[in-house]
Amino acid sequence: MLPDSPVTAKGLSLKEKKIAVARKREGQTGIESKHLKGYQVLEAFTDPKVYLFFLLGTVGNIPNGGISNFGTLIIKGFGFSTLVTTLMQIPYGAIIALSILSCVFLNDYFARKGANTRCWFILLYLVPNICGAFGLRFVPAHARAGRLICYYLTGPYNAAFVMILSLTTANTAGHTKKVVTNAVLFLGYCTGNIAGPFFYKTAQAPGYSLGIWSMIVSHLIEVGVVLALRFLLSRENHRRDALQAAQEGGLEGRDLDATAFGDMTDKENPNFRYIY
Repeated sequence: MLPDSPVTAKGLSLKEKKIAVARKREGQTGIESKHLKGYQVLEAFTDPKVYLFFLLGTVGNIPNGGISNFGTLIIKGFGFSTLVTTLMQIPYGAIIALSILSCVFLNDYFARKGANTRCWFILLYLVPNICGAFGLRFVPAHARAGRLICYYLTGPYNAAFVMILSLTTANTAGHTKKVVTNAVLFLGYCTGNIAGPFFYKTAQAPGYSLGIWSMIVSHLIEVGVVLALRFLLSRENHRRDALQAAQEGGLEGRDLDATAFGDMTDKENPNFRYIY
């Protein structure tokens, strides 16, 4: 039902498998290899973007660790009953689902036009969260409707994290390096979710000022890291374009087939281009 790669997909014919594998040609991310390659492990830990992915995993999930554990308490602090508090979580879940769907759809739409928009959409979907967190901190306690709206505004960060996951997948090549990079990102994800609840002090209920500030600071750091990552990836693409443009045949003369299906890392493969 869930094959490891197109090659092992039982429901595909040989021709369909070839077509599925050929789709990886443009991405230049290679195909799966079962062999652990030490040099790819070393490259992963010497690649600056891996540490940026770890930071994104951490700061992107400190708010998640708090909201997922204390969201109902925050709403109940507005003065609602337990039943109403539970019902009020339904729109929040709907907002999360719609945010993810709209973010993925819009990014795919612009990507088909050749635009690099993933980082911009991360930032776009962080804006409501930052505004909502500031609202939770500064909107008066008696303005229950306003504070509830601010709480709902903290939902779209889930879409931003989905885009971060896609950035990690699209910008890492080499099977061993992918495994290490995904592990580092997941470590950041766990770190953020573990740390998040500790900012919500019982003595500060129902406002949880420290917890709300942790959301604000985390998202602002996330904005900085995303911009740094976009700059890093864009600069590397321009450098590679310049090098290959100066060679015989230029960019149009690149042999994509020669590098598309080897287990090469993104640093090894001169035809690899980062998506940001």
